[in-house]
Amino acid sequence: TRWGIRGMCDQYDVIEKHTLSGLELVDKYIKFVKERTEIEQNYAKQLRNLSKKYSPKRSSKEEQECRFSNHQSFVEILNEMSDYAGQRELVAENMMMNICIELSKYLQELKLERKTHLSDAKKAQQSLESTYKQLDNSKKRFEREWKEAEKAAQYAEKTDQDINATKADVEKAKQQAHMRAHIADDCKNDYAAQLQKYNKEQNQFYFTHMPLIFNKLQDMDERRVRKLVEAYTLFADTEKHVAPIIGKCLDGITRAASNINEKNDSLVLIEQHKSGFERPSDLEFEDYSQGINRASSDSSLGTPKGPLDLLGRNKSKPFWLFKKSKPSSSPLTPFSAPMAPSPTNGPPSPKFTRDPLSYCLKEINKTVKPRISSFRTLRRTPAATEDFGHLPPEQRRKRLQQKIDDISKELQKELDQSEALGKMKDVYEKNPQMGDPASLAPQITQTTHNIERLRGDLNKYESWLAGAGGRGESFRYSTHSLNNNDGHNAYSPDGAHSDESTPDASQAIYTEFDDDFEEEDPSTPIGQCTALYSFPGSSEGTISMQEGEVLAVVEEDKGDGWTRVRRSNGDEGYIPTSYGTIALNK
Repeated sequence: TRWGIRGMCDQYDVIEKHTLSGLELVDKYIKFVKERTEIEQNYAKQLRNLSKKYSPKRSSKEEQECRFSNHQSFVEILNEMSDYAGQRELVAENMMMNICIELSKYLQELKLERKTHLSDAKKAQQSLESTYKQLDNSKKRFEREWKEAEKAAQYAEKTDQDINATKADVEKAKQQAHMRAHIADDCKNDYAAQLQKYNKEQNQFYFTHMPLIFNKLQDMDERRVRKLVEAYTLFADTEKHVAPIIGKCLDGITRAASNINEKNDSLVLIEQHKSGFERPSDLEFEDYSQGINRASSDSSLGTPKGPLDLLGRNKSKPFWLFKKSKPSSSPLTPFSAPMAPSPTNGPPSPKFTRDPLSYCLKEINKTVKPRISSFRTLRRTPAATEDFGHLPPEQRRKRLQQKIDDISKELQKELDQSEALGKMKDVYEKNPQMGDPASLAPQITQTTHNIERLRGDLNKYESWLAGAGGRGESFRYSTHSLNNNDGHNAYSPDGAHSDESTPDASQAIYTEFDDDFEEEDPSTPIGQCTALYSFPGSSEGTISMQEGEVLAVVEEDKGDGWTRVRRSNGDEGYIPTSYGTIALNK
């Protein structure tokens, strides 16, 4: 169905308003999409600002917190939200480029085309109206001349019948009537021609020109509607295009939540903050009526100030004990395993000059009192020292080990550079045209100096590490092997003395007291453990286990979250207490 059919050709005003309304709809849709893009852009900006606001700052506190899986997952969620904001920005950009800009250009083309068609229609209508005016003028002239001709004919007839009129008057009246009749005939013929011309042009106007123009306007309007349909569809497709990526962002948030492991977070907290201190022992009853040695009493934990100092001024707060690291033995009791010979900067071996039992009791007092001092030192957070002596034992060992690893890596780089300089020097000596060997001397000297300095630092930190873990503890550390002849260390790579080291007399005495005061054989199982979860046992001192495996408990949990167990084949190691069900023998 076309607009140029019968009954529509005279509806120029209707078609003009209809096409104008269509263009106004396109313009309205463009403005709608533009405002939608502004909303998307503001939304994306707010999302980015929100993610940035809650992102962790570069501080030591938040860096430590990010080691926990729940903190890491929150950071991942913020990153996913930032990606989500990027997709909203992409939606706004695509809508602006593919809908607003493209549709605006198309709207300008439609306006120009519509203006052209309406102009042609107006020209055709003006031409028809002009022809009609000519026809009307011709008709009025013919009517006027015909009336004049009739008057002239009546006057001539009247003059001819008048007996008083001369022959000349009669002839003149007849000539005038004849002339008017001739003019009337000419006007009649002109009117007939103008009428024929107008009818022909009117026929072309209503059957040819206007239907053609209206059909063109119809085609234009239908193309506008189809373009608008595409724009409507593109509005939804733009959103659908980013939907899979937005879905991945949401899946990433879900995945981040599922990656949280509360038990591992607890283990990380233990590894970060366990101090290695033994728990305070029970206070002894001091019977002053029996004349106990006051010197021994004053140096013991029985003084009233000891517990109060530990609790601090605020006695309403609970006293949180320090935990020792696993796997280790108590660094403060003389009944532990034999002590290894003290390394450089380490404590000297005890020399017995009197009864061993008295010496041992005194040593108990000497070792306990410095422990309280250590507690107070931790409370006051003293200034950091090079050997990390201000830290608790376990944290100190970790920092020393980290320092050793860093120095070893730097030393290996210097060794590689020294080797490369040596090869280059050999090449220059064999081929002088490639370079002067003397030009490498400053670099070789500097590299040698750096190597010596790093070796000295490495030996120093290894000595501190051995001293920090040498009180009968099976603390292990690893160092990079160095290609130097004078870099021999008296300690084996695991931090203990090598088999060639000979223990001194104090070791035998401590061993003797260890045997005398041991209530039960440490190798005798004290219970049974059934594994609830699998544990890889990848770190030093630990042992792997599988879910459902039954192990013998050798040493119960001392409060630090680790239990020592043994397999049937004799392998021993520590496992997380929370990873198993433990039943101790009564």
